[in-house]
Amino acid sequence: MKTRKACLKHLLSILPILTVGLMLWTVPSFAQETEEEKPERLVTMAIEYPGIKIPTEKNVSMKILLYNNGKTGEDVEVWVAEAPEGWDAVIKTYKFTVTGIHVPSGETKTLDFEAEPDETITPGKYEFRIEAQTPDQRFKMAQLLTVTVEKKQEEAKESKDITLNTTYPVLRGPTDAKFEFSVEVKSDLDEDAVFDLAANGPEGWEINFKPGYESKYISSLQIQANQSKNVSVEIKPPITAKAGEYPVTVRVSSGDEAKAEIELKVVLTGTYGLQAGTLNDLLSLDAKPGNPSMVSVYIKNTGSAPNQNIQFMTFKPENWKVEFEPEKLDVLNPGEVKQVEVKITPYEEALVGDYSVAVEIQGEKASKTLEFRTTVKASAAWGWIGILIIVAVVGGLTTLFKKLGRR
Repeated sequence: MKTRKACLKHLLSILPILTVGLMLWTVPSFAQETEEEKPERLVTMAIEYPGIKIPTEKNVSMKILLYNNGKTGEDVEVWVAEAPEGWDAVIKTYKFTVTGIHVPSGETKTLDFEAEPDETITPGKYEFRIEAQTPDQRFKMAQLLTVTVEKKQEEAKESKDITLNTTYPVLRGPTDAKFEFSVEVKSDLDEDAVFDLAANGPEGWEINFKPGYESKYISSLQIQANQSKNVSVEIKPPITAKAGEYPVTVRVSSGDEAKAEIELKVVLTGTYGLQAGTLNDLLSLDAKPGNPSMVSVYIKNTGSAPNQNIQFMTFKPENWKVEFEPEKLDVLNPGEVKQVEVKITPYEEALVGDYSVAVEIQGEKASKTLEFRTTVKASAAWGWIGILIIVAVVGGLTTLFKKLGRR
Protein backbone atom coordinates (compact mmCIF):
# COMPACT_ATOMS: atom_id res chain seq x y z
CA MET A 1 0.00 0.00 0.00
CA LYS A 2 2.83 2.38 0.88
CA THR A 3 4.39 1.70 -2.51
CA ARG A 4 1.14 2.61 -4.31
CA LYS A 5 0.74 5.83 -2.32
CA ALA A 6 4.34 6.88 -3.04
CA CYS A 7 3.82 6.25 -6.76
CA LEU A 8 0.62 8.31 -6.80
CA LYS A 9 2.31 11.12 -4.84
CA HIS A 10 5.17 11.15 -7.35
CA LEU A 11 2.77 11.40 -10.31
CA LEU A 12 0.88 14.31 -8.72
CA SER A 13 4.16 16.16 -8.04
CA ILE A 14 5.17 16.14 -11.71
CA LEU A 15 1.74 17.34 -12.95
CA PRO A 16 2.74 21.06 -13.04
CA ILE A 17 5.95 20.22 -14.91
CA LEU A 18 4.02 18.26 -17.53
CA THR A 19 1.52 21.10 -17.99
CA VAL A 20 4.23 23.77 -18.43
CA GLY A 21 6.20 21.51 -20.75
CA LEU A 22 3.25 21.27 -23.12
CA MET A 23 3.31 25.06 -23.66
CA LEU A 24 7.09 25.72 -24.07
CA TRP A 25 8.82 26.39 -27.40
CA THR A 26 12.36 27.26 -28.34
CA VAL A 27 13.44 30.88 -27.72
CA PRO A 28 13.69 32.87 -30.95
CA SER A 29 17.02 34.29 -32.04
CA PHE A 30 17.69 37.68 -33.59
CA ALA A 31 18.37 38.41 -37.26
CA GLN A 32 19.37 41.54 -39.04
CA GLU A 33 17.90 42.91 -42.21
CA THR A 34 20.27 43.98 -44.87
CA GLU A 35 20.86 47.60 -45.69
CA GLU A 36 19.77 49.01 -49.02
CA GLU A 37 22.74 49.34 -51.32
CA LYS A 38 24.04 52.58 -52.80
CA PRO A 39 23.64 53.27 -56.56
CA GLU A 40 25.70 51.36 -59.08
CA ARG A 41 27.12 54.55 -60.65
CA LEU A 42 27.03 58.19 -59.56
CA VAL A 43 29.66 60.78 -60.51
CA THR A 44 29.39 64.54 -59.84
CA MET A 45 31.66 67.55 -60.27
CA ALA A 46 31.94 70.86 -58.45
CA ILE A 47 34.17 73.95 -58.46
CA GLU A 48 35.62 74.99 -55.12
CA TYR A 49 34.65 78.66 -55.58
CA PRO A 50 32.32 79.34 -58.54
CA GLY A 51 32.80 83.10 -58.18
CA ILE A 52 35.96 85.04 -57.18
CA LYS A 53 37.45 88.53 -57.35
CA ILE A 54 41.08 89.22 -58.22
CA PRO A 55 43.18 92.31 -58.99
CA THR A 56 44.51 92.85 -62.49
CA GLU A 57 47.56 90.83 -63.57
CA LYS A 58 46.83 88.13 -60.98
CA ASN A 59 46.50 84.47 -61.95
CA VAL A 60 43.49 82.30 -61.11
CA SER A 61 44.00 79.06 -59.18
CA MET A 62 41.02 76.87 -58.32
CA LYS A 63 40.23 73.30 -57.19
CA ILE A 64 37.93 71.08 -59.27
CA LEU A 65 36.24 68.43 -57.12
CA LEU A 66 35.10 65.09 -58.54
CA TYR A 67 32.90 62.83 -56.37
CA ASN A 68 32.22 59.15 -56.99
CA ASN A 69 29.29 57.94 -54.88
CA GLY A 70 28.81 54.77 -56.93
CA LYS A 71 29.91 51.21 -56.28
CA THR A 72 32.70 51.05 -58.87
CA GLY A 73 35.64 53.25 -59.85
CA GLU A 74 35.14 55.65 -62.76
CA ASP A 75 37.39 57.24 -65.38
CA VAL A 76 36.42 60.88 -65.99
CA GLU A 77 37.50 63.07 -68.91
CA VAL A 78 37.80 66.76 -68.06
CA TRP A 79 38.59 69.87 -70.09
CA VAL A 80 38.15 73.64 -70.36
CA ALA A 81 35.27 74.01 -72.81
CA GLU A 82 35.19 77.82 -72.93
CA ALA A 83 37.68 80.50 -71.88
CA PRO A 84 37.59 84.28 -72.47
CA GLU A 85 39.96 85.77 -75.00
CA GLY A 86 43.28 86.77 -73.49
CA TRP A 87 43.33 84.00 -70.88
CA ASP A 88 45.51 80.89 -70.96
CA ALA A 89 43.54 78.24 -69.03
CA VAL A 90 44.64 74.70 -68.19
CA ILE A 91 43.66 71.80 -65.88
CA LYS A 92 46.59 70.11 -64.15
CA THR A 93 47.96 68.37 -61.09
CA TYR A 94 51.09 69.52 -59.27
CA LYS A 95 53.23 68.55 -62.28
CA PHE A 96 51.03 67.28 -65.15
CA THR A 97 48.52 68.78 -67.52
CA VAL A 98 45.43 66.58 -67.12
CA THR A 99 42.79 65.41 -69.60
CA GLY A 100 41.35 62.58 -67.50
CA ILE A 101 41.38 61.18 -63.99
CA HIS A 102 40.37 57.94 -62.24
CA VAL A 103 38.03 58.36 -59.25
CA PRO A 104 37.75 55.26 -57.02
CA SER A 105 34.40 54.29 -55.52
CA GLY A 106 33.42 56.38 -52.50
CA GLU A 107 36.29 58.84 -52.92
CA THR A 108 36.79 62.47 -53.94
CA LYS A 109 39.56 63.55 -56.32
CA THR A 110 40.75 67.11 -56.94
CA LEU A 111 42.34 68.79 -59.94
CA ASP A 112 43.83 72.29 -60.26
CA PHE A 113 42.34 74.79 -62.66
CA GLU A 114 44.74 77.61 -63.53
CA ALA A 115 44.17 80.62 -65.75
CA GLU A 116 46.77 83.29 -66.60
CA PRO A 117 45.68 86.64 -68.09
CA ASP A 118 47.74 88.53 -70.63
CA GLU A 119 48.45 92.25 -70.56
CA THR A 120 45.25 93.09 -72.50
CA ILE A 121 42.91 92.00 -69.70
CA THR A 122 41.03 94.93 -68.18
CA PRO A 123 38.72 95.08 -65.13
CA GLY A 124 35.41 93.25 -65.69
CA LYS A 125 33.74 89.84 -65.48
CA TYR A 126 35.11 86.77 -67.26
CA GLU A 127 33.48 83.34 -67.46
CA PHE A 128 35.14 79.96 -67.84
CA ARG A 129 33.20 76.76 -68.59
CA ILE A 130 34.65 73.47 -67.36
CA GLU A 131 33.15 70.22 -68.61
CA ALA A 132 33.64 66.55 -67.72
CA GLN A 133 32.17 63.20 -68.72
CA THR A 134 32.66 59.48 -68.34
CA PRO A 135 33.98 57.68 -71.49
CA ASP A 136 30.55 56.16 -72.17
CA GLN A 137 28.94 59.62 -71.71
CA ARG A 138 26.61 58.25 -69.06
CA PHE A 139 27.49 61.24 -66.88
CA LYS A 140 28.04 64.68 -68.45
CA MET A 141 28.89 67.58 -66.16
CA ALA A 142 29.55 71.29 -66.60
CA GLN A 143 30.46 74.09 -64.18
CA LEU A 144 30.86 77.84 -64.67
CA LEU A 145 33.60 79.88 -63.00
CA THR A 146 33.08 83.66 -62.89
CA VAL A 147 36.20 85.78 -62.34
CA THR A 148 35.78 89.46 -61.55
CA VAL A 149 38.94 91.46 -62.25
CA GLU A 150 39.24 94.65 -60.19
CA LYS A 151 41.50 97.64 -60.55
CA LYS A 152 44.98 97.06 -59.23
CA GLN A 153 45.36 100.49 -57.66
CA GLU A 154 42.51 99.83 -55.24
CA GLU A 155 44.32 96.81 -53.86
CA ALA A 156 47.61 98.71 -53.68
CA LYS A 157 46.01 101.51 -51.68
CA GLU A 158 44.47 99.00 -49.27
CA SER A 159 47.62 96.98 -48.62
CA LYS A 160 50.23 99.74 -48.44
CA ASP A 161 53.30 98.68 -46.41
CA ILE A 162 51.61 95.55 -45.02
CA THR A 163 51.19 92.14 -46.64
CA LEU A 164 48.86 89.44 -45.35
CA ASN A 165 49.21 85.82 -46.47
CA THR A 166 47.64 82.51 -45.49
CA THR A 167 48.21 79.00 -46.80
CA TYR A 168 44.63 77.86 -46.16
CA PRO A 169 42.12 80.68 -46.74
CA VAL A 170 39.15 78.28 -46.58
CA LEU A 171 38.35 75.83 -43.79
CA ARG A 172 35.47 73.38 -43.81
CA GLY A 173 33.76 71.56 -40.96
CA PRO A 174 30.63 71.02 -38.86
CA THR A 175 28.81 73.87 -37.15
CA ASP A 176 29.96 72.86 -33.67
CA ALA A 177 33.65 72.95 -34.63
CA LYS A 178 36.23 75.66 -33.92
CA PHE A 179 38.15 76.99 -36.95
CA GLU A 180 41.70 78.35 -36.69
CA PHE A 181 43.46 80.15 -39.56
CA SER A 182 47.16 81.00 -39.58
CA VAL A 183 47.87 84.41 -41.14
CA GLU A 184 51.34 85.82 -41.83
CA VAL A 185 51.61 89.58 -41.20
CA LYS A 186 54.58 91.01 -43.09
CA SER A 187 55.73 94.55 -42.39
CA ASP A 188 57.45 96.53 -45.14
CA LEU A 189 57.94 99.51 -42.84
CA ASP A 190 61.46 100.76 -42.12
CA GLU A 191 60.80 100.98 -38.39
CA ASP A 192 59.27 98.87 -35.64
CA ALA A 193 55.51 99.25 -35.36
CA VAL A 194 52.47 98.04 -33.45
CA PHE A 195 49.71 96.65 -35.66
CA ASP A 196 46.06 96.62 -34.59
CA LEU A 197 44.04 93.52 -35.37
CA ALA A 198 40.35 93.54 -36.26
CA ALA A 199 37.86 91.22 -37.95
CA ASN A 200 34.43 91.49 -39.50
CA GLY A 201 32.32 88.34 -39.64
CA PRO A 202 28.71 87.13 -39.52
CA GLU A 203 26.56 88.33 -36.64
CA GLY A 204 26.85 86.21 -33.53
CA TRP A 205 30.18 84.63 -34.49
CA GLU A 206 33.08 84.69 -32.02
CA ILE A 207 36.39 85.81 -33.57
CA ASN A 208 39.65 86.08 -31.61
CA PHE A 209 43.36 86.57 -32.38
CA LYS A 210 46.19 84.58 -30.81
CA PRO A 211 49.99 84.67 -31.24
CA GLY A 212 51.40 81.72 -33.12
CA TYR A 213 51.59 78.59 -30.90
CA GLU A 214 50.08 80.39 -27.88
CA SER A 215 46.65 80.22 -26.28
CA LYS A 216 46.16 83.79 -25.00
CA TYR A 217 44.01 86.28 -26.93
CA ILE A 218 45.48 89.53 -28.30
CA SER A 219 44.22 92.64 -30.10
CA SER A 220 47.55 93.99 -31.42
CA LEU A 221 50.91 92.74 -32.62
CA GLN A 222 54.37 94.33 -32.51
CA ILE A 223 56.61 93.64 -35.52
CA GLN A 224 60.15 94.80 -36.11
CA ALA A 225 61.08 96.71 -39.27
CA ASN A 226 60.87 94.59 -42.45
CA GLN A 227 60.00 91.47 -40.46
CA SER A 228 56.95 89.25 -40.24
CA LYS A 229 54.98 87.35 -37.60
CA ASN A 230 52.23 84.74 -37.67
CA VAL A 231 48.92 85.29 -35.95
CA SER A 232 46.14 82.74 -35.45
CA VAL A 233 42.55 83.74 -36.18
CA GLU A 234 40.20 81.60 -34.10
CA ILE A 235 36.59 81.52 -35.34
CA LYS A 236 33.69 79.84 -33.55
CA PRO A 237 30.23 79.94 -35.20
CA PRO A 238 27.05 79.82 -33.10
CA ILE A 239 25.46 76.40 -32.81
CA THR A 240 22.38 77.74 -34.61
CA ALA A 241 24.34 78.66 -37.77
CA LYS A 242 23.05 76.90 -40.87
CA ALA A 243 25.16 75.05 -43.42
CA GLY A 244 26.74 77.32 -46.03
CA GLU A 245 29.71 79.56 -46.82
CA TYR A 246 30.58 82.46 -44.52
CA PRO A 247 33.24 85.09 -45.31
CA VAL A 248 35.34 86.68 -42.55
CA THR A 249 37.45 89.78 -43.29
CA VAL A 250 40.61 90.30 -41.21
CA ARG A 251 42.12 93.81 -41.09
CA VAL A 252 45.59 94.82 -39.91
CA SER A 253 46.59 98.47 -39.54
CA SER A 254 49.30 100.68 -38.12
CA GLY A 255 48.34 104.35 -38.02
CA ASP A 256 46.33 105.88 -40.85
CA GLU A 257 48.46 104.85 -43.82
CA ALA A 258 49.63 101.26 -43.36
CA LYS A 259 46.59 99.03 -43.79
CA ALA A 260 45.81 95.60 -45.25
CA GLU A 261 43.05 93.06 -45.17
CA ILE A 262 42.52 89.45 -46.18
CA GLU A 263 39.32 87.49 -46.68
CA LEU A 264 38.95 84.10 -45.05
CA LYS A 265 36.06 81.72 -45.56
CA VAL A 266 34.39 79.16 -43.31
CA VAL A 267 32.30 76.46 -44.99
CA LEU A 268 29.83 74.91 -42.55
CA THR A 269 28.55 71.46 -43.32
CA GLY A 270 26.02 71.78 -40.49
CA THR A 271 25.41 69.39 -37.65
CA TYR A 272 23.72 66.03 -37.95
CA GLY A 273 21.32 64.67 -35.36
CA LEU A 274 18.19 62.51 -35.18
CA GLN A 275 15.60 62.16 -32.45
CA ALA A 276 12.96 59.43 -32.52
CA GLY A 277 10.21 58.11 -30.29
CA THR A 278 6.49 57.56 -29.91
CA LEU A 279 3.80 60.12 -29.13
CA ASN A 280 3.34 58.86 -25.55
CA ASP A 281 7.05 57.97 -25.10
CA LEU A 282 6.12 54.30 -24.52
CA LEU A 283 8.24 51.66 -26.23
CA SER A 284 6.04 48.65 -25.53
CA LEU A 285 3.15 46.97 -27.28
CA ASP A 286 1.01 43.83 -27.14
CA ALA A 287 0.69 41.35 -29.98
CA LYS A 288 -0.73 37.93 -30.78
CA PRO A 289 1.04 35.18 -32.76
CA GLY A 290 0.59 35.72 -36.49
CA ASN A 291 -1.31 39.00 -36.03
CA PRO A 292 0.27 42.39 -36.85
CA SER A 293 0.48 45.23 -34.31
CA MET A 294 1.03 48.86 -35.32
CA VAL A 295 3.10 51.54 -33.64
CA SER A 296 3.70 55.11 -34.85
CA VAL A 297 7.26 56.44 -34.67
CA TYR A 298 8.06 60.16 -34.96
CA ILE A 299 11.47 61.15 -36.37
CA LYS A 300 12.89 64.66 -35.96
CA ASN A 301 16.00 66.23 -37.49
CA THR A 302 17.72 67.92 -34.54
CA GLY A 303 20.74 69.03 -36.60
CA SER A 304 21.30 72.11 -38.73
CA ALA A 305 21.89 70.25 -42.01
CA PRO A 306 19.33 68.29 -44.05
CA ASN A 307 19.40 64.54 -43.40
CA GLN A 308 18.99 62.60 -46.62
CA ASN A 309 18.19 58.98 -47.51
CA ILE A 310 17.02 57.90 -44.05
CA GLN A 311 16.64 54.12 -43.96
CA PHE A 312 15.41 51.59 -41.40
CA MET A 313 16.99 48.39 -40.11
CA THR A 314 15.60 45.92 -37.57
CA PHE A 315 16.93 43.35 -35.12
CA LYS A 316 14.02 40.99 -34.53
CA PRO A 317 13.25 37.44 -33.38
CA GLU A 318 13.52 34.73 -36.01
CA ASN A 319 10.53 34.36 -38.35
CA TRP A 320 9.04 37.67 -37.21
CA LYS A 321 8.13 40.39 -39.72
CA VAL A 322 8.77 44.13 -39.31
CA GLU A 323 7.51 46.50 -42.04
CA PHE A 324 7.68 50.29 -42.44
CA GLU A 325 5.38 52.77 -44.12
CA PRO A 326 7.02 54.61 -45.83
CA GLU A 327 9.96 52.28 -46.37
CA LYS A 328 12.46 55.20 -46.21
CA LEU A 329 12.60 59.01 -45.98
CA ASP A 330 14.26 60.81 -48.88
CA VAL A 331 15.06 63.96 -46.91
CA LEU A 332 14.39 65.43 -43.46
CA ASN A 333 15.11 69.15 -43.18
CA PRO A 334 16.42 70.80 -39.98
CA GLY A 335 13.66 70.87 -37.35
CA GLU A 336 11.28 68.83 -39.50
CA VAL A 337 9.29 65.94 -37.99
CA LYS A 338 7.88 63.00 -39.96
CA GLN A 339 5.77 60.01 -38.93
CA VAL A 340 6.59 56.41 -39.83
CA GLU A 341 4.21 53.49 -39.21
CA VAL A 342 5.90 50.30 -37.95
CA LYS A 343 4.00 47.01 -38.34
CA ILE A 344 5.32 44.17 -36.15
CA THR A 345 3.99 40.64 -36.81
CA PRO A 346 5.10 37.86 -34.39
CA TYR A 347 5.77 34.34 -35.65
CA GLU A 348 2.59 32.22 -35.79
CA GLU A 349 4.08 29.72 -33.35
CA ALA A 350 5.63 32.30 -31.00
CA LEU A 351 5.34 31.47 -27.31
CA VAL A 352 3.65 33.70 -24.79
CA GLY A 353 6.16 36.12 -23.31
CA ASP A 354 8.18 39.31 -23.84
CA TYR A 355 10.38 39.86 -26.91
CA SER A 356 12.71 42.66 -28.00
CA VAL A 357 12.39 44.27 -31.43
CA ALA A 358 15.06 46.92 -32.16
CA VAL A 359 14.52 49.51 -34.91
CA GLU A 360 17.60 51.41 -36.11
CA ILE A 361 17.00 54.68 -37.98
CA GLN A 362 20.02 55.38 -40.17
CA GLY A 363 20.47 58.91 -41.51
CA GLU A 364 23.33 60.85 -43.05
CA LYS A 365 26.11 60.85 -40.40
CA ALA A 366 23.52 60.27 -37.63
CA SER A 367 21.47 57.35 -36.38
CA LYS A 368 18.99 56.48 -33.63
CA THR A 369 17.89 53.12 -32.22
CA LEU A 370 14.56 52.32 -30.58
CA GLU A 371 13.97 49.03 -28.73
CA PHE A 372 10.35 47.91 -28.46
CA ARG A 373 9.28 45.45 -25.78
CA THR A 374 6.71 43.28 -27.51
CA THR A 375 4.49 41.15 -25.28
CA VAL A 376 3.02 38.14 -27.05
CA LYS A 377 -0.26 37.02 -25.51
CA ALA A 378 -2.05 33.74 -26.17
CA SER A 379 -5.45 33.77 -27.87
CA ALA A 380 -8.61 32.60 -26.02
CA ALA A 381 -8.56 29.33 -27.98
CA TRP A 382 -5.16 28.42 -26.55
CA GLY A 383 -6.50 29.11 -23.04
CA TRP A 384 -9.33 26.62 -23.49
CA ILE A 385 -6.95 24.09 -25.01
CA GLY A 386 -4.69 24.44 -21.97
CA ILE A 387 -7.60 23.89 -19.61
CA LEU A 388 -8.71 20.79 -21.51
CA ILE A 389 -5.17 19.39 -21.36
CA ILE A 390 -5.03 19.91 -17.61
CA VAL A 391 -8.49 18.33 -17.12
CA ALA A 392 -7.44 15.35 -19.25
CA VAL A 393 -4.24 14.88 -17.26
CA VAL A 394 -6.08 15.13 -13.90
CA GLY A 395 -8.77 12.71 -15.12
CA GLY A 396 -6.18 10.20 -16.25
CA LEU A 397 -4.35 10.39 -12.93
CA THR A 398 -7.62 9.96 -11.00
CA THR A 399 -8.48 6.84 -13.01
CA LEU A 400 -4.98 5.50 -12.39
CA PHE A 401 -5.32 6.19 -8.67
CA LYS A 402 -8.61 4.27 -8.49
CA LYS A 403 -7.10 1.26 -10.29
CA LEU A 404 -4.08 1.23 -8.03
CA GLY A 405 -6.34 1.60 -4.98
CA ARG A 406 -8.29 -1.54 -5.85
CA ARG A 407 -5.13 -3.54 -5.96
